[in-house]
Amino acid sequence: MAEPTTADVTPAEPSPETPTWRPDILGPGFEQLTLPLGDDAEGPVVATLVRHRPAWRWRWRRPEASRIDVLYVHGWSDYFFNPELAEFWSGLGARFFALDLRKYGRSLRPGQTPGLVTDLASYDADIAAALAAMGHDPSASTGSAGDGGDEDASGRHLLVMGHSTGGLTLSLWAARHPGVASAIVLNSPWLEFQLSKFGREAVAPFMQFGARVHPLAPLPNVDLGFYTRAVAKEQGGQWEYDHAWRPDHGFATNPAWLAAVLAGHATVAAGIDVGAPVLTLLSARSTILARWDEAMRSTDSVLVVDEIAERATKLGASVTIDRIDGALHDVVLSAEPARAAAYAAIRRWVAGYAPR
Repeated sequence: MAEPTTADVTPAEPSPETPTWRPDILGPGFEQLTLPLGDDAEGPVVATLVRHRPAWRWRWRRPEASRIDVLYVHGWSDYFFNPELAEFWSGLGARFFALDLRKYGRSLRPGQTPGLVTDLASYDADIAAALAAMGHDPSASTGSAGDGGDEDASGRHLLVMGHSTGGLTLSLWAARHPGVASAIVLNSPWLEFQLSKFGREAVAPFMQFGARVHPLAPLPNVDLGFYTRAVAKEQGGQWEYDHAWRPDHGFATNPAWLAAVLAGHATVAAGIDVGAPVLTLLSARSTILARWDEAMRSTDSVLVVDEIAERATKLGASVTIDRIDGALHDVVLSAEPARAAAYAAIRRWVAGYAPR
């Protein structure tokens, strides 16, 4: 049997039932829409778009982001579960959407390899389907929302926000689709391998060979669960979520997936132009050790933040880097003081750089 691949996906046949928005697991104010993406060797492939529909509130003045639609993309071994982030953007007047990519979270189907992709450009289809449902489909008439959608994006600007691998994915996507996004916010984007450029260049040939010979061979798991310990409420963190969709030690990795990520890192290192102003949020410090340290509750225990800050300067002509003291790898999952500082940084940046 051939190894599964997501590089090419068979176009979806017309569905007998038009996808519709339905209540989401996050409860009142949240809805989700299934986005069919066709079939691959593991069966039907879908992405899932989540939208926040806050209660109406009277405002005495127009908020900062009143003409902006936000599309958030999660990281590796992750999915969208942060209602506070949605409420923050809605409080600024934006319409907030989050995308669970194929084979993650709400989009993961039985028998599928979690997170499997052989080329990060495969996610272009997921993002295109989401934008169509949001009313940002450039191939459709103004205000079209795609199958199952009812959004009107007339005169609205698109801001994309990505965390970790999602930040890498959106950066590469923006460079391939100049002019679609008007602003970009990156939350600890995984722009470089943890072993730096030299480690990446040493490892990449082996991963490329493995991706050709045995693409799904399991790689050693280097996630010791420390990041989960800093985030999960039952382990001393502040957040509750589905541990099946966000495993304590991450999804198993394989050469096919890692080769795709390393290729993305190399592309960024060579320099790209995302075509829009960028805000990059990072922790002030990293704590990467083979044993638990309480400092991991207030630092990035996943990425080397100094290297990510350097790589962020390769994204285009206008890049703002904001280092948040006390922040975790996912800055907006940090303890309240760091989260407040991160939201304040976003608000300042939106006031100065986001389109109006």
